[in-house]
Order: sequence, then structure tokens, then C-alpha cells
Amino acid sequence: MRLSRDKEDSAVSGASTGVQISDLSALRPDYCNEQVFERNRIPARSFFIPKRFILLNGSWSFHYAPTPFHAPEVDTAGINAAQWGEIEVPGHWQLQGHGIPQYTNVIYPFPVAPSFVPTDNPTGTYRRSFAVPANWETPLQLRLRFDGVDSAFHVFVNGTEIGYSQGSRNPAEFDVTSAVTRGKPNEVVVRVYQWSDGSYIEDQDQWWLSGIFRDVHLLGFPSENRIDDFFVKTIFDSDYENAMLTLNLKLKLKQTCKIELCLTDQEAVVCCKSTELATKKGFDFDFTIEKPTAWTAENPYLYTVQITLRDKHDEKEIQTVRQRVGFRQVEIKNGNITVNGQSIMFRGVNRHDHHPLLGRAVPLSFIKNDLLLMKQHNINAVRCSHYPSHPQLYDLCDELGLWVLDEADLECHGFYEAVARPLDIPEDMDYKKRKALTFPQAAKFTSDNPVWREAYLDRMRQLVERDKNHACVVIWSLGNEAFYGSNHQAMYDWGKSYDYSRPIHYEGDTKALSADMFSYMYPTLEELEKYAQAEGESFTKPVILCEYGHAMGNGPGALEEYQETFRSHRRLQGGFIWEWANHGLWKTDGATGKAYYAYGGDFGDVPNDGGFVMDGLCFSDHKPTPGLIELKKAYAPLHVDIDGSQIVITNRLDFLDLTHLNATWKILQLSHDPRSEEELLESGNITLPSIQPHEKGRVDLPILRPTLQRMYGLPGECWLTISFRLIRDTTWAQAGHEVAWYQHRLDETAEAFLRPNMALSPPRIVDSELFYTVQGNDFAITIDKVHGSLSEWTINGNPVLTRPFHLTAWRAPTDNDAAHDAKQWAHWGLDVLETQIRAIFIEEIDSQHKYVQINVESYISPPILAWGFETTTTYRIDESGCIDIIVHLKPTGPAPKTLPRIGLEAHLDKRIQDVAWFGRGPGESYSDKKLSQKVGIYSRTVEDMHTPYEIPQENGNRADTRWVRFTDRQGAGISATTFDPENDEQRATTFHFSAQHYSATDLQNAAHPCDLVAREDVVVRFDAAHAGVGTAACGPGILDKYAVKCKGMRFGLRLEPYP
Repeated sequence: MRLSRDKEDSAVSGASTGVQISDLSALRPDYCNEQVFERNRIPARSFFIPKRFILLNGSWSFHYAPTPFHAPEVDTAGINAAQWGEIEVPGHWQLQGHGIPQYTNVIYPFPVAPSFVPTDNPTGTYRRSFAVPANWETPLQLRLRFDGVDSAFHVFVNGTEIGYSQGSRNPAEFDVTSAVTRGKPNEVVVRVYQWSDGSYIEDQDQWWLSGIFRDVHLLGFPSENRIDDFFVKTIFDSDYENAMLTLNLKLKLKQTCKIELCLTDQEAVVCCKSTELATKKGFDFDFTIEKPTAWTAENPYLYTVQITLRDKHDEKEIQTVRQRVGFRQVEIKNGNITVNGQSIMFRGVNRHDHHPLLGRAVPLSFIKNDLLLMKQHNINAVRCSHYPSHPQLYDLCDELGLWVLDEADLECHGFYEAVARPLDIPEDMDYKKRKALTFPQAAKFTSDNPVWREAYLDRMRQLVERDKNHACVVIWSLGNEAFYGSNHQAMYDWGKSYDYSRPIHYEGDTKALSADMFSYMYPTLEELEKYAQAEGESFTKPVILCEYGHAMGNGPGALEEYQETFRSHRRLQGGFIWEWANHGLWKTDGATGKAYYAYGGDFGDVPNDGGFVMDGLCFSDHKPTPGLIELKKAYAPLHVDIDGSQIVITNRLDFLDLTHLNATWKILQLSHDPRSEEELLESGNITLPSIQPHEKGRVDLPILRPTLQRMYGLPGECWLTISFRLIRDTTWAQAGHEVAWYQHRLDETAEAFLRPNMALSPPRIVDSELFYTVQGNDFAITIDKVHGSLSEWTINGNPVLTRPFHLTAWRAPTDNDAAHDAKQWAHWGLDVLETQIRAIFIEEIDSQHKYVQINVESYISPPILAWGFETTTTYRIDESGCIDIIVHLKPTGPAPKTLPRIGLEAHLDKRIQDVAWFGRGPGESYSDKKLSQKVGIYSRTVEDMHTPYEIPQENGNRADTRWVRFTDRQGAGISATTFDPENDEQRATTFHFSAQHYSATDLQNAAHPCDLVAREDVVVRFDAAHAGVGTAACGPGILDKYAVKCKGMRFGLRLEPYP
């Protein structure tokens, strides 16, 4: 068995020495030595693949061993075929039958003793053969390139050890020329270690997955004369009109060669230069370009630089490299991040590499679909959290137009827990106090430890060198949640000395000593205001939120409030939602046959951080959640107001006017009568003026005034809807794609009233010992005297209810609720409320009222506690079968401050399959997550009213509802509206409702959607108030204005037979 290395060897050079297991006490192997992070690796360079290459992806032979000591010798003659299987590259061995995935957010899954790793360090040995194509001319320098291997590896060719590398998300390239034999098969062996000292600084809130997970290439470079690397920069003049393109070349030349450089745009050659060079290692070219088309995320115009190396004598091409280039200049000006002189607003998201079947071995097509979906949802920026992404992601961002915050492969968050636990620091302690107690100590492990300086610097160099030529990359980041120490200063100093053209970010540097901006995570709106105003208008560094709006489960809430705050302060330049997608891994349980997207603990992985990995704007299959739909509305690039017969349009873009959009409008009449459908009154097109960025424009819409006059006297509401769509195809969407929309109620002062009661006489009532039964020609309604509930209801002999109407205040906790509110709500017993009947009686009604009225006095409270609601419920039933339920609540005793919701709940018969409503839709909506849902009349099946969150929780609420109807397939059923019994019982009010085949208990007891068993009947809720969702899973909770206060209230629900 061979390990590596003499402990006294340097960090970057030296040959490996074979050792025996008994010698471990005398040395540390490479994977346990923080000063050895590479051996014989070619210096980092920009990403390009030469024309001579072989992609070595595919099926490799694979051996899985529990420790490095059990790994096979690198001796082709001694391989025991029975111990080897097959594995796909790129891929992770845990997803191909070897070991298990493990998820942690903060904590390390191994003992904290840097730089040592567990003795049980699973080791995967990969093996395959390759041959150098006969048509590859000589001499060539042959390289093996690995774009991503987790977490560390040695590589061998034909039995010869070539080198070592760590830094899982960084490339490694090795010169294998001397080890390769041309004209016959060659064997490459890669020994990969699951754990290395590098794992301590790769604790990045994701699955721990191992193996060769990105592309592997054999590359052929010219041996004697070649282009090793290049660095393209663009610098504008003071007016941002003309520009200089500078090109720094790194060369290896043994003879005098000719270098040609050509710049082409999308139509023709812009300019060319050439020169002869002899034995130089570097050369700089400068081009002055008149009035180039600038690159921005809104107009990603690309040029191409072609660099050709030729033989001086016969002009034969030796090597050609092409790079797409965008003319753009990033600066900090007047305290703001600017591009081409213009301050920009980041409407961004954080993105991990994730695929539900393949882990971080993400196909390029899947990555492109991510980026297209981002653009289509008005996202203009992506933070590569918390490591450099797939190298070709940046080509796509150049092409599609996305600002990129590119981050070094560095995070060591787990040291916090190693410090905090012994101190018994409670998690509910103020975050700033926790930081003060723990972060300085945590930093001493690696970030503020000089022994780790070179390892930190290596990760910064790898980041910058690989991605430096991409216009989309506008900010470098030193990593994430690694506290702060001298090694960050070293990274910053190197970064600024090597690339002055981009600012540098690091959230952990709270004083921005080694950062060009202040960066924060998950502040409250009040805290954000303080950050914005801290230095008045004399600030020199901007503020961004590298993480906010935690999108876990049913959330995030209050996105619009954050956008309003950003827009209100010049210093605030937006931020990046956490995060893009859930990280669920598809799993089929062999014992039960159940299939689901797994999260921490589902593979038996211990320790784990459970479902915290399911915190994205997309489901694990990368299809949008309701949160992404809400974000698209919040990130809309324009805003509309109505001023008389004009619409006022505000352009929120930073560079483009609005001439790439067209606008259509329609005016709908939406009736308050559940028997009516919407009516189109008017529609048309709007010719948009050339509204410049950040400016407003007015458009006459003369139809508004006569429409307003026409609609007086019409029942219901009159809504104007304007849709803004692309005129032409773009790289990210087709013509007709809706970019933004706006709605305005034209008759906003008009009041809504319920249909008047037309009954001629009260219905019949049968009074028995246990029930009041109210009967009409085609209905019967039973009020249970014992429980005070509406327990039975039949219409035309068909049952309506399977469970009675009753007051409830609980909801299945959302991920955001679970962090704090749900614990408090359960503490107050809101999930176990019981009803005690104090009195029930028929009230005498005078002859003018044509209904029966039954009053119930009750006390609704939880076990154990001495608080509750003193409740009066009034049932009014008329001859037509219309039921008014009036509820008057008054909390008594030491009550909770807030409630999840408050309303009436019942179960409808299984015949009910369809739902139609007038309100927000078609998707779910909550008080702080509803602006993406248009007001209209919608219809869905009951099954489609459920949102299938991958961790079941509260879902499917519809807010601002005017009426709802539930019907069977023949169109028969009931309708519901609400009214204000406090002021005017004929005045309609809006309400929340939900309808699905699951109860709150069903949802909260299920770990995965496959655990849910749909009920045959329909669980319906009619809520007078329903709390927002907030972002408390990691961030602020529900804003006060969206909370449901526990206070006295009255509300009324009207139920009617339909049709």
C-alpha cells in the first residue's frame, strides 16, 4: 500500500514517498497536510480547451475502499478484477452505490482537529485507458485536466505518480507528456480521498459527495511554442464612449513566432494586429476601439478575440485561442458599484451546483435551463455559492446577460459550532453577541492561522485565473462564512494586485477592511435602513445583501418590502436571494417502494441538518415554486401607476429603455355574484414611448374615463390589467414572453354587497333532543345541540358535509413557522383547541325577518392552559337554504400575542371535485406573498389546489377572495362569501380560503409528499385572517403588519346552494 509524503516536503513540489501503515506516526500524508495542496500541478489559467483534446468522461473502472490503506496498489499487473466495478464520470460514488450522501449546513461531519481527517476515509480508485490519436502531430505537451474532484486526489499514468491536488471545485491540470506512450494504450489511475484537510474549508451547506464530478480531458498543447494563458481587460475613456482592449499573453516560445490578434463583432472584423516575438514569456497588446457596443446584463453584446500563434517562416498555424469579450468597466464611483459609469441594482439569487439525480455533476444543458429560468423570472445576477461553478456557466452568463459574483471555494462555518457548544451559547442569543463570543476563536483554526495562508491564497488564485476573461464576472468573493483573519487580507491583497478591474466581496469582513463593499445576511428591514443611513451620503462603499429572503418551503415573504427599501437608498444595491433550488436527491426506498426527494438524514447520515437543504426558489427538479413566481413580480423591471386617464410607467432598468417591450391592456368586469363569470369590457394595445432607465413616461389611455362611466351600476369590480411582453426573440426567451404586468381596480371606491335575501317566509324547524333540523323544499340543515356545530347539510338529497364546521386557528407549520412561531403557537395550545358549549337556543325573530336564527355560546380553549375564546356563533338559515354564520370572538385569560390564522373549517363530501373563485390566483397567496397573483376569476380541481412542497407544510391558501364555489362534476354544490357583521351585514368582505385533500395534521405528520394519503373528502377553510409566511427559517419572521393578532373580532360567512 502506498501513501504520500514526507512531512517536511514543501507545499508545491517534490516526489511522493511510499510508506507503510506502521509509519503513520512519523508523517502526515498529503491529504492531512494543509501545506500540501498540490504537487506538480500546472499553474492555474483561464479556461479554454485546445483543438486537440479527448474527453475522458464515461465509464471508468472503480474500486471503493474504506480507507486509503485498503486502496489497491497502482500496479496494473496486480489488479484483482473481482474487486473492481464500473462508475460513471462525471459523477459521485455515493450516488452510484458506494457509501451514502451526507448533508450538513454548519456542522462538520467529522471531529474538528485540523488538518487531520478520519482514519475511516473512504477512497475511490478510478482507472481507464486512453490512446493518443495518431493524427496528433509531434511534439506536443500532453496534459490531463480535471475540472472538479472531491475532495483530494493523486493521479498516476502508466504506474508513474504524476501529482496531487485538492480544492474540490477548482481545476487541476498536469503535464503527463513524459509518462505517456504514443501508439499504444495508456492507463490513468486516480485515487480520490473523501476527506482531506481541504474539507475543513469546504463546509458549504450542501451534500458531502465525493469523486470525479466534472469533466476530465486529455489535452494536446504545442510543446515548443504555445500560448499558455491570456488576460483580457476593457477600459473605457472618461465618457464611456471609446475603449481600450488590453491583452496580456503568457507564452512559451523557443523560436521566433508571429502572434496575430483579431477582434470581431457579430458582423465583421473590427481590427487586427500582429507582431513577431522571440523567446518571450509574456507580451501585452493594446487596441483602441471607437464606440464599441458595451456589454451589460441587459444588453449582453459580445465580441470575439482570436489569438493565433504562427510559425514565422511558413505562416503555419501553431495554435489558435478564441475568447468572447464584452466591453464593460466595473468601478466603485461615488460609493456605488458601477458598470460603464452607471450604478446597478442586483436582483440576484444564490446558486449551488445541484442535480436531483447527479448531485454536483450537473450537465451543461441543465445549467443552461437554470440560467434561462432566472432570466425569464427577471433575475439579473447570480452568486456562485460558495465556490466556482462549472467553467462553462460563465460562457452562458456572458451570452444571456447575468451579473456574476464569483466566489472562492472556501467556507469553514463548522468551527463556529466547535467553539459555541462548549460555551453553551443558546441559538436564540442575539447574533451579534454570538459572533463576538465565538468568531475570533473560530477564525484561529484556519482563517487567522498563518500556516493556512498559502492554501487560502491558492483558492483565490484558482478562482481569478480560471474566470478572469468573462465580462459577466463583476465581483470576486473571498468565500463564505469563514469568519475573518489575516488570510483573507492576503487573498484580498493578491486579488487587487493581480486584477484591479473588479471589486472584491467578503461578508465575513464586517468592517470591510479586505472588501470593497459592506455585505450582510438576512437583516431585518429596520437593520437594513440603519446600514443604508449609517454614513449619510458621504459613504465610500456600497451595501449589498449577499443572502436574504430565505426561500425555504412556503416562502419567502415580504419580498416587495425589501425592494422598496433598496430603491429608497442610493447606498443599497440589492442582493441575492437564498437560494435558487432545493437540493433534494431522488431516492426510492427499497423496503416500502416509496420515492421522494431526500434531505439530511434520509440516507441514515449522522450527523445531519435535516431539511435545511430544501430552501430554494425551485423544487429539486428545478421547476419553479410559488416563491419564484413571487420573486419575478418583485424583480419586475418596470412599475405602473394610474393618473386620471394616463398610465405612468417607471423604467427600473439600469441601461435599456423600454422599446424592446410592447404592452396590451384589457378591462374586465368581475361580478360579486358567484353565479357569474368575468366579462371583457375593453382591450387594446399601447405604444410605449422610449422611457430611459430610471425615468418615467406617460401614456394616454382615453378609454379609462368612458369605461368608468359605463361601469357604474354594474355589479362587482372593474379591473384594468396591462401586460408587458418581449417584441422580439432574445437569447433567453421568445417574443411574447411576459416580462411584467400591472393591475389596477378602476372602481376602487365602490363597495361590494351581498345578494339580498329574497325569502318570503322562514324555513321549517324540527326541534329534537339532540338536534335542531332546519328544512326547506330541497335542503335540510342540522345544528348539533351538544357541540353547537353545523353538523349536517343536504341539498337535493346529496350530503354536503362529512365533518362539521368548527372554529380553528392552527395551520401545519411552514419551514419558516417551525423556526420560532410554531413552537410558540403550540406552546399556547393552538393546535389542540377544544370547544365547551355554554348555551344554545333559537332566538325569537320578528315577522319582518325571513330566517331562523340559532345562537351558540361556547368557550374554545386548549387543555392545560387557562385562556381561551369566549365565542358567540349565530346561524341564520333562510327558506332558500342560505346559511349565515356569524362568529364573535373575545380572548380571555393570558392569551398568545399572535395566531397562525383564524376561521371556520369543515370537510366537504367527496362528490366535490372543482373549485372556482373570485380573488387572487391562479396560484397560492398569503398576505406577504400575494403580489404575483392577479385578481380574477379562476377554476381548478381540488387536487390542483394543493402545492406539493417537498417537505409537506401549510400550502394552497388563496388571499383576497370575494367568493368561492365548490361543485361536483355536474356543477352542483355550494358557494361562500363573507361579510362584516360589525358594521353592515350586506357589505361583502374579502377572505382567505383553501381546499385540498389533506388536513393540517396530515401535512405536519408527513416527512415527504409520498407519506401523504389523500382523503376522499375535501378539507376547506374560510379564514377571516391568515398570517404571512416571512423568512424566519433563516432571517426575519412575519412582519407585524402581516401577523394575526389575538384579539376580539367578528366575522360572517354566507353559504348558499349552487347554482
